[in-house]
Amino acid sequence: MRVAIVENTAITHHGQVGVALHEAGARIRQFRPFADGALPDAADFDALVVFGGEQNACADAQFPYLPELARRMRAFSEADRAVLGICLGAQILARGFGSQNLIGGYAEFGWCGIEALPLAAADPVFSALPAQFPLFQWHSDSFTLPAGAIHLARSGAALHQAFRMGRATYGTQFHFEANRRVVADWSRSFPVQMQAMRSGWDRDHAAEAASLGIEADRVGLDIARGFVALIGA
Repeated sequence: MRVAIVENTAITHHGQVGVALHEAGARIRQFRPFADGALPDAADFDALVVFGGEQNACADAQFPYLPELARRMRAFSEADRAVLGICLGAQILARGFGSQNLIGGYAEFGWCGIEALPLAAADPVFSALPAQFPLFQWHSDSFTLPAGAIHLARSGAALHQAFRMGRATYGTQFHFEANRRVVADWSRSFPVQMQAMRSGWDRDHAAEAASLGIEADRVGLDIARGFVALIGA
């Protein structure tokens, strides 16, 4: 399988998604449009994965590739390619399907509780998950749900945590790819930003990794493997 990965920031970890892709023997090509504007074409790949970034999904003036990335994500989906957007990637995906990006006012940070919704029980990826589970969050923005989307999960602070369009197009606000090693590296690389999101994170990180991170790693890998299984199915 041929998978295009779009990175929206200089430090991007593939985490549990990378584990699942390597398990499946995927051939991966990485794109960094924030540096050169290059984006993948649906004719060349079986799937598209778009990771997060520090910008918001409407920051077109600073990141002029964003409108085209939104269009490409929808084009991949309409060509029946598997599509995955995580955090900013989910917000861009929602934009591509005509939804409104909600900038600010939806902050969540750390390992947070997620609730699977009733329609998740029939979903090929989310049906294997428990009714409630922790996953890592780091965002301030949200989005309205695209027309025709299947709403799969929510949290207390941001209603639209996961959705599916069509057969195999998924957006997740939460960072299910962020295993404990990824979060530890973020904590070393972005201490000021993380403290700004939650005062005392440097104090709380280790305990939360031990109490919530283990379950989050398991659930995150289950989601990643479930998505990869849909590529080319």
